[in-house]
Amino acid sequence: MTTYRENIRNVAVIAHVDHGKTTLVDSMLRQSGLLSSGDSRERVLDSNELERERGITILAKNTSVDYGGVTINILDTPGHHDFGGEVERTLIMADGVMLLVDAAEGPLPQTRFVLKKALALHLKVIVVINKIDRKDARCAAVLDEVYDLFIDIGADDATIEFPVLYTDGRKGVAHLDLNDGSTDLRPLFNAIVAHVPPPEDRQAEPLLLQVNNLDWDPFVGRIIVGRVIAGKIRAGQDILVKGAGDTVVSGRVMKLYLADELGRREIDSARSGDIISVAGIETVTIGDTVVDNKETPALHRIDVDEPTLAMNFCVNTGPFAGEDGQYVTSRNLRDRLFREAMMNVAIRVEETDSTDVFRVVGRGELQMGIIVETMRREGYELMLSRPEVVTRDIDGRLHEPLERLRIDVEDAYVGVVTQMLGERRARMMDMRLDGGRTRLIYSIPTRGLIGFHSRFLTETRGSGVMNSSFLGWVPMEGAMPGRATGAIISDRQGSTTPYALFGLQPRGGLFIDPGTRVYEGMIIGETPNGRDLNVNACREKKLTNIRAAGKDDAILLTPPRKMTLEQCIEFIDDDELIEVTPKTLRLRKRILNAAARQRQQAKSL
Repeated sequence: MTTYRENIRNVAVIAHVDHGKTTLVDSMLRQSGLLSSGDSRERVLDSNELERERGITILAKNTSVDYGGVTINILDTPGHHDFGGEVERTLIMADGVMLLVDAAEGPLPQTRFVLKKALALHLKVIVVINKIDRKDARCAAVLDEVYDLFIDIGADDATIEFPVLYTDGRKGVAHLDLNDGSTDLRPLFNAIVAHVPPPEDRQAEPLLLQVNNLDWDPFVGRIIVGRVIAGKIRAGQDILVKGAGDTVVSGRVMKLYLADELGRREIDSARSGDIISVAGIETVTIGDTVVDNKETPALHRIDVDEPTLAMNFCVNTGPFAGEDGQYVTSRNLRDRLFREAMMNVAIRVEETDSTDVFRVVGRGELQMGIIVETMRREGYELMLSRPEVVTRDIDGRLHEPLERLRIDVEDAYVGVVTQMLGERRARMMDMRLDGGRTRLIYSIPTRGLIGFHSRFLTETRGSGVMNSSFLGWVPMEGAMPGRATGAIISDRQGSTTPYALFGLQPRGGLFIDPGTRVYEGMIIGETPNGRDLNVNACREKKLTNIRAAGKDDAILLTPPRKMTLEQCIEFIDDDELIEVTPKTLRLRKRILNAAARQRQQAKSL
C-alpha cells in the first residue's frame, strides 16, 4: 500500500517574465510570518544583484513556509525563455505548479513553454490569474485564453479541470471568486494543500537523489541541491555519485540542510519527499544521481531543450587590453566558462582551433548577456562575436531553429511591423484586434530575431511588446537581411574632442562623449546609409594669432546613444566584435587597420 507524507507539499511557481510571480511569493512569505509586516523589502528571493537591477528572476531558488502544520516548499523559477534550463530542472523536484498569468496580458510564449514542461511531468496545475488590480484587467477573457492554451497543447479532460484563483500579489489577496470578499492569501494556501499531491513516502527503499542544482559556500565548499526521491540520507553517510558515462565516484555527506525561512537550516537526516542541500561532495555535476549502493540504477539525466544560439568568447586583444580587468588570459577565460557550463546545463562550451577563442552555445541573447555581465563584474576582460544560430543536419538537410513570436503593437504600427517580419522570413499564424492594439502571432527563424528587437522598438516608438519561445526545427532557407546602418570608425588613437564630434554629427549618430579614449578600428557611431566611414574623432581646432571678427560658433553636441550589452550584441555585424571590460563596453572591427580591412574586402569580392 502506498503511503504519503501528508505534511509536505512541493510546488513550483511558473510564469512569463514580469507577471508578478516573485511579488506574490513575497506576500506568501509575509503572511506566513517569515517577513514581518514592517519589512519593506521587495522581491526577497531575487537575491542576485543582476536580478534586482533588471527586475527578473534568473536563478531558480527555493524556500519553505509552514501553513497549518504543512510545510510548503516553494520553488521560484525564472520567467524568461532564455533561462528555461533553470525551469526544467526545478520542475523535476515539484509535485504541482502554480501557473501565474497576468490578468491583462494573458498567456504569453513562456507561459506555453513552462506549461508544456509541467504537463509532460504530469504535475498538478493550479491556475492563478494575477494583477487583478490593473485597470485593463480582463479576468474572464484571460481565463478563456488559458483554457484554449491547455487544449492547444493537448491536455486531457482531467488536467483541464484545474482550480482557478484570482490574486493581487502586491496587496496579498487571493479569491476563489472575484466577489467573495477575501482579504488575504488563505484561499491560495488552502488550494495548494488541497490540490498539490503530497510526495510518496519511500523511505524504506535504497537512497535515490538527483542533483538538480549546484551552489557554493565559502565554509563548506560545493553544495548540491535536489529532492530525495527514495530512501534516507544522513550527515556522515558514505554515498556514491553516478555520473555521465556510467562513472561512479564515492563521497561522504558532511552536512545536510533544509530550506528554512530565507536561508538554510542544518539537519541530521532527511527522507523521501524532502528538498535538501548536501555539502561535502565535490566531484558532482547537475544531473548526477546520488545512491548508497552500486546496485541502485542511476536516474535518467536531466534533459533540457537544445541551445539555439552560439557566440565566440575571445581573449581581449585591443590596444587598451589589461587596463581594467583582473582576469585577462585565455586560461582565466577557459576556467570561468567551463565552470559556468558545469553550473548551468542550458549552455555548452566548446573549444575551437584557436586557444584564445571559445564557442559558447546557449538559449538566447539575454542569457549570453547575463553570463558576460556577471563575468565583467567579477573582473574579467573578453571580446564577443556576433551571435549565430546553431544548425543541425536532419535527413541530409541543414535545419535551423524556429521561434514562436508574439507581438502586441498599436494599430498604427501593424504595417511597418509586418513588413519588417516579412523581410525576415516570418509567417503569420494568428492576428487579433484588441481595443486599439493588435496581437500578432508569427513563426520566425531564430536568425530573423538577431538584431530585430532594437529596430522593433524604434519603429513602434517604444510602445511595442514582443516575446518568443522555441518552436522546433525547419529547413534552412536563404540569407537574412543584415544591419541597415553602417559604422563610423575611428582612424587613429587618442581622445575625442568636442570640435571633431560636432563636425561628425551630420554624418550619423554617435556612441561616445567628448574626452573618450579611442583607437584605430574602434566604432564610435553609425551612419544611416549602410556604409562604413573612417573618421578623425580627435581633431582639434587650429589656433592662430589673428582674432576673428565674429564669435566662434557654439558647439552643441547631441547626447550620444549609450548602449547596453544586449544592444551591443544586437548591433554588431559579422566583421565586428564587442570589447567587454569591468568598466567599459567598446565596439570595434575585427581588423583594426583601415588599409588591412580594405585589402580583406577586396579579396572577398
